[in-house]
Amino acid sequence: MNAAIANLGFLGAMIVAAVIPNGVWRWIAVFATSRLDDGSPFFAWIRHVATCLVAGVVAQLLISPSGVLASAPIALRFGALLFAAIVWKISGARVLVGWMAGVAALMIGAALV
Repeated sequence: MNAAIANLGFLGAMIVAAVIPNGVWRWIAVFATSRLDDGSPFFAWIRHVATCLVAGVVAQLLISPSGVLASAPIALRFGALLFAAIVWKISGARVLVGWMAGVAALMIGAALV
Protein backbone atom coordinates (compact mmCIF):
# COMPACT_ATOMS: atom_id res chain seq x y z
CA MET A 1 0.00 0.00 0.00
CA ASN A 2 2.79 2.40 0.91
CA ALA A 3 4.65 1.67 -2.35
CA ALA A 4 1.47 2.30 -4.36
CA ILE A 5 1.06 5.71 -2.72
CA ALA A 6 4.71 6.53 -3.47
CA ASN A 7 4.17 5.53 -7.11
CA LEU A 8 1.09 7.78 -7.31
CA GLY A 9 3.13 10.68 -5.96
CA PHE A 10 5.85 10.06 -8.52
CA LEU A 11 3.31 9.81 -11.36
CA GLY A 12 1.61 13.00 -10.16
CA ALA A 13 4.94 14.81 -10.14
CA MET A 14 5.71 13.57 -13.65
CA ILE A 15 2.33 14.74 -14.93
CA VAL A 16 2.82 18.18 -13.38
CA ALA A 17 6.35 18.34 -14.82
CA ALA A 18 4.96 17.53 -18.26
CA VAL A 19 1.89 19.79 -18.14
CA ILE A 20 3.46 23.00 -16.84
CA PRO A 21 5.98 23.57 -19.68
CA ASN A 22 3.39 22.63 -22.28
CA GLY A 23 0.80 24.96 -20.77
CA VAL A 24 3.27 27.84 -20.61
CA TRP A 25 4.04 27.58 -24.33
CA ARG A 26 0.37 27.30 -25.21
CA TRP A 27 -0.46 30.50 -23.32
CA ILE A 28 2.49 32.27 -24.93
CA ALA A 29 1.16 31.18 -28.32
CA VAL A 30 -2.35 32.41 -27.47
CA PHE A 31 -1.11 35.86 -26.52
CA ALA A 32 1.41 36.08 -29.37
CA THR A 33 -1.05 35.08 -32.09
CA SER A 34 -4.15 36.92 -30.93
CA ARG A 35 -3.62 39.72 -33.46
CA LEU A 36 -2.69 37.54 -36.44
CA ASP A 37 -5.04 37.18 -39.40
CA ASP A 38 -5.76 33.48 -39.94
CA GLY A 39 -6.89 34.21 -43.50
CA SER A 40 -3.48 35.52 -44.53
CA PRO A 41 -1.43 33.81 -47.27
CA PHE A 42 1.09 32.67 -44.65
CA PHE A 43 -1.53 30.68 -42.73
CA ALA A 44 -2.96 29.32 -45.97
CA TRP A 45 0.52 28.03 -46.76
CA ILE A 46 0.78 26.48 -43.28
CA ARG A 47 -2.58 24.72 -43.77
CA HIS A 48 -1.42 23.38 -47.12
CA VAL A 49 1.85 22.09 -45.68
CA ALA A 50 -0.01 20.38 -42.83
CA THR A 51 -2.42 18.78 -45.30
CA CYS A 52 0.50 17.53 -47.40
CA LEU A 53 2.15 16.01 -44.32
CA VAL A 54 -1.03 14.16 -43.40
CA ALA A 55 -1.40 12.93 -47.00
CA GLY A 56 2.18 11.69 -46.90
CA VAL A 57 1.60 9.74 -43.70
CA VAL A 58 -1.60 8.21 -45.12
CA ALA A 59 0.22 7.25 -48.32
CA GLN A 60 3.03 5.64 -46.34
CA LEU A 61 0.52 3.68 -44.25
CA LEU A 62 -1.22 2.49 -47.42
CA ILE A 63 1.81 1.66 -49.55
CA SER A 64 4.36 0.40 -47.02
CA PRO A 65 2.71 -0.22 -43.65
CA SER A 66 4.41 -1.77 -40.65
CA GLY A 67 3.20 -3.99 -37.86
CA VAL A 68 -0.21 -5.62 -38.01
CA LEU A 69 -1.38 -3.31 -40.81
CA ALA A 70 1.20 -4.93 -43.11
CA SER A 71 -0.73 -8.22 -42.91
CA ALA A 72 -3.84 -6.59 -44.43
CA PRO A 73 -4.00 -6.84 -48.22
CA ILE A 74 -3.41 -3.59 -50.11
CA ALA A 75 -6.86 -3.78 -51.69
CA LEU A 76 -8.40 -3.87 -48.21
CA ARG A 77 -6.37 -0.84 -47.10
CA PHE A 78 -7.41 1.18 -50.17
CA GLY A 79 -11.01 -0.01 -49.85
CA ALA A 80 -11.14 1.13 -46.23
CA LEU A 81 -9.72 4.51 -47.28
CA LEU A 82 -12.32 4.87 -50.02
CA PHE A 83 -15.12 3.88 -47.63
CA ALA A 84 -13.85 6.38 -45.03
CA ALA A 85 -13.75 9.16 -47.64
CA ILE A 86 -17.30 8.42 -48.77
CA VAL A 87 -18.65 8.34 -45.21
CA TRP A 88 -16.71 11.54 -44.41
CA LYS A 89 -18.31 13.30 -47.40
CA ILE A 90 -21.82 12.03 -46.62
CA SER A 91 -21.52 13.01 -42.94
CA GLY A 92 -20.81 16.64 -43.79
CA ALA A 93 -16.99 16.46 -43.53
CA ARG A 94 -16.94 15.17 -39.96
CA VAL A 95 -13.42 13.84 -39.50
CA LEU A 96 -14.17 11.59 -36.54
CA VAL A 97 -17.07 9.89 -38.36
CA GLY A 98 -14.92 9.26 -41.43
CA TRP A 99 -12.02 7.97 -39.35
CA MET A 100 -14.26 5.61 -37.38
CA ALA A 101 -15.81 4.31 -40.61
CA GLY A 102 -12.37 3.62 -42.09
CA VAL A 103 -11.18 1.82 -38.97
CA ALA A 104 -14.38 -0.23 -38.82
CA ALA A 105 -14.06 -1.17 -42.51
CA LEU A 106 -10.45 -2.19 -42.00
CA MET A 107 -11.26 -4.28 -38.92
CA ILE A 108 -14.25 -6.01 -40.51
CA GLY A 109 -12.33 -6.64 -43.71
CA ALA A 110 -9.35 -8.05 -41.81
CA ALA A 111 -11.67 -10.37 -39.87
CA LEU A 112 -13.17 -11.66 -43.12
CA VAL A 113 -9.84 -12.21 -44.90
